[in-house]
Amino acid sequence: MRIGGLASGMDIDSLVADLMKAERMPLDKLKQKKQTLEWQRDDYRSMNTLLLDFRSELTQMKLSTNYRARTTSSTNSDYVTATASSAASQSSYSIKNVTQLASAAVLKNAGGVSASSTDKMDATKSLHSQNTKMRNSLTWSAGVVESKNFTVASEGTTELSLDGLNAIDSNAVNIKVDGKVFKVVQSPPTSDGEIFLDTTNDKLLFGGAGLKKGAVVNAQFVTENKTDSTTLTQPSSSWQLSRGSIHSVDAIKINDVTYSVSDGSNDTLDIKDASDNIVGFINKETGKVNFNTEQAKDTKIEVTYKQNYTSFSLGAHTSKGETSETFLVQGSQSLNSVMEKVNSSSVGVTMFYDSFSDQLTLTRKETGNFNEAGKEIIKSGTFMNSFLRFGSGTETDGQDAIFNLNGLDTRRHSNTFEMNGVTLNIKNTFTDPVSISVNNDSTKVFDNIKEFVTKYNELIDKIQKKTSEDYYRSYQPLTDEQRESLSDKQQEQWEEKAKSGLLKRDPILTGVLSQMRTDFYAPVSNEKVSSAFSQLASIGITTSSNYLEGGKLVINDADLKKAIESDPESVENLFRGDGNTFNQKGLVQRLYDSVNQSMDKLKEKAGNSFSTNQQFSLGRELTNVDSSIDRFQDRLKQVEDRYWRQFTAMEKAIQRSNEQSMFLMNQFGG
Repeated sequence: MRIGGLASGMDIDSLVADLMKAERMPLDKLKQKKQTLEWQRDDYRSMNTLLLDFRSELTQMKLSTNYRARTTSSTNSDYVTATASSAASQSSYSIKNVTQLASAAVLKNAGGVSASSTDKMDATKSLHSQNTKMRNSLTWSAGVVESKNFTVASEGTTELSLDGLNAIDSNAVNIKVDGKVFKVVQSPPTSDGEIFLDTTNDKLLFGGAGLKKGAVVNAQFVTENKTDSTTLTQPSSSWQLSRGSIHSVDAIKINDVTYSVSDGSNDTLDIKDASDNIVGFINKETGKVNFNTEQAKDTKIEVTYKQNYTSFSLGAHTSKGETSETFLVQGSQSLNSVMEKVNSSSVGVTMFYDSFSDQLTLTRKETGNFNEAGKEIIKSGTFMNSFLRFGSGTETDGQDAIFNLNGLDTRRHSNTFEMNGVTLNIKNTFTDPVSISVNNDSTKVFDNIKEFVTKYNELIDKIQKKTSEDYYRSYQPLTDEQRESLSDKQQEQWEEKAKSGLLKRDPILTGVLSQMRTDFYAPVSNEKVSSAFSQLASIGITTSSNYLEGGKLVINDADLKKAIESDPESVENLFRGDGNTFNQKGLVQRLYDSVNQSMDKLKEKAGNSFSTNQQFSLGRELTNVDSSIDRFQDRLKQVEDRYWRQFTAMEKAIQRSNEQSMFLMNQFGG
């Protein structure tokens, strides 16, 4: 703490403060310069953002879709309709003699699956519980359906161990590698995409070059049995196994004591102790273990059991070749859940059950005939052929569309097909010709070009305003002292003028405006552009007569539409045509190059939000100003210390003088 003026009676604090105001004036100018540079940097970056947005528009205008909007018309839309992509050329098609429409193959089962028309099977309940209701009951196998996921650790892997899970059925296996179903074979495989379940060694064997490192393998297979165990956390008289539809129980232990199991009544298994007393039962349908007396907390229970299961294979001939997949069915699953698995699989077939007719159908998802030699839908397994009665079912349809196209007799697998960018949809059979015309959608192309011109005008308007702002030399950034003397509104008004004109006549921005005008008005000399449409003016786009607008473009709607309709290819290449030289390049290509160059210059000048100060010129200036401010602040501290030392010395001198005077007065008085 500094305290002055005790001897002299002077306000030393105020004196030093006033002296330092004068000393700080150069520092205020440095801070004002720093603020001006920061405002300039931000202005440059905002201009760079405008150019970046415009460059995105230019990227879109390079796409052919903006100039090749197509429209189609049909002489009879009740028979044939069409849509066209930008890749379609202007053309016409004639279709006649449609004698047959494409249809999907449908396999209908041989009849009702239920034994009684008055007590039909319930598609929502477990299949095993419906066994007695079915016309053809199913002999279920004993085992446990399990699944396991693997991530392949090394390239070319051909073996994966099931780690002692003891798989027992080499037919009942479903393997997917990265979502792709592998074909199950019954001997060590030799080709890619094949899989063999080696039940002897409990391994999965893959054919061909093996699996790729990092591939995800999902394996579903059947094991001999399953063991569930628990320790009760509270007293209970029941416990739920993880699976239902129990086929048999191999062993049951309670607190490590082995109990026997025998068939009970009402589809249950009785649990008996060593004295052959029944202590509980297992509900075979639900897999729930029930005890006659409540079991104490911490009681250990272990059950090893088998469940009912079956499997079937389903496939089809499709546009991607023959498909096939094996489905594993647990007895606790319903028909609805099985149909859901089939319908969501990659087999390409949907399964449907109609409770009224009590029948099922399999319908291939694709239309067409993909197997001239035989059936389109492939199925195997007792579950499909006997239980659901597809074995003696009837397959219908699965035929191609047959018609005459432009004088040629032909056929397609689908009623909707694509030709040279045109998608045709045949809706009915007919004889007389129906014509399809593909033309340029001049209205859509016109709208695209008009929107582009509007965005260009918006860009140059913003840049023009920025480079022509008034510069108020007398309005410098406010100092802290000036800020204190002004209201918030006055500060806002002052700063508005202080920020104005910082990019006035900036050479980078005025340069890009000039270069873009050159890009637009230099003729395009390209073999794909007619000489009649080699400049903007020739398609009805000219410069505004108001020079203050900085070269805004004005569109003559009629002339532009006429040019698009008369020579759409020239109009397209006038904008997006490519070439090695400036003259060969279309307007959009030229503008893109010019905008890129200007953005690079602006980045070199002002950087971006990810740039450090050393990476752009204004940043280096800011660093230098910051260094000058730091040095000047250090100097001000020294100057202030010097003033205080001088005033302190003065105070001490006055104090000594006062003391001497007092001493003399005391001497004379004495």
